[in-house]
Amino acid sequence: MPRWKELPAELPPPARQLIVRLRGLKDRSGLGSRQLAARTGYSAKSWQRYLNGRFLPPQEAVAALCRACGEDPVRLLALHEIAAERWREGRQPAVPDAESLPAPSVEVSGERQPYGRHLRTALTAAALVTVLSTSAALLLAVRLTEARTELAHQRDATVATAPATVSETLVPVIYTCRLERDDGRWHAGLSPTAEVLLSNTQVGLEVAEAQCLLRRAGTVPGDIDGVFGPKTRRAVEHLQKRNGLIVNGVIDPPTWKALREADPT
Repeated sequence: MPRWKELPAELPPPARQLIVRLRGLKDRSGLGSRQLAARTGYSAKSWQRYLNGRFLPPQEAVAALCRACGEDPVRLLALHEIAAERWREGRQPAVPDAESLPAPSVEVSGERQPYGRHLRTALTAAALVTVLSTSAALLLAVRLTEARTELAHQRDATVATAPATVSETLVPVIYTCRLERDDGRWHAGLSPTAEVLLSNTQVGLEVAEAQCLLRRAGTVPGDIDGVFGPKTRRAVEHLQKRNGLIVNGVIDPPTWKALREADPT
């Protein structure tokens, strides 16, 4: 049983209690200074400073001593937090010299002991990864919010200008085509658009305008009812094929241009 030096009188009570318990662990384990250094990764001189109350042992050192002695570190780590707070309040801890840093591992009983420095490096790396992950998550959340806002504005603008895809009434409507040519471009008097995309299931004046121009161009879209159905699609595909356009059955700006400028066949 080693004879311990008396602890400094100015040592805060929680720190004193922690060191007394650490001394008891070491005594019960029967480990010598070199064996303790080998098993914990902290040098023998560092442990002398810690257990004599000259320096407050770091949290990692407390956990390493508990593992070396087969003790659950939870209670001592909780006591260490209190002791560290009181230590900071009562005195500024001295900066440890190079000898108080974790010592490299040595061979004990044929087993290689881990480096204490590796443990600190791993903890530092884990903390850095946590900070970076949190920052990346916050940045992603901000960008997603901005993207959703922008999409909402775009959707509102599209709803205001695009033709409906569902009819407001089940009663059929037949539109009248009032064809006239102005500056080389044909109009049916229902919609002046040349940009709105039209495709299957859409309804409205824009569709009726396109149907009038399809009929004038010699392709039959069926009734001029403002409903983009199979007959209208076939008429659009026929016009696109005849004018060398991409045949997709969708009235896009190039197809509108062909409709406005086409001569009847």
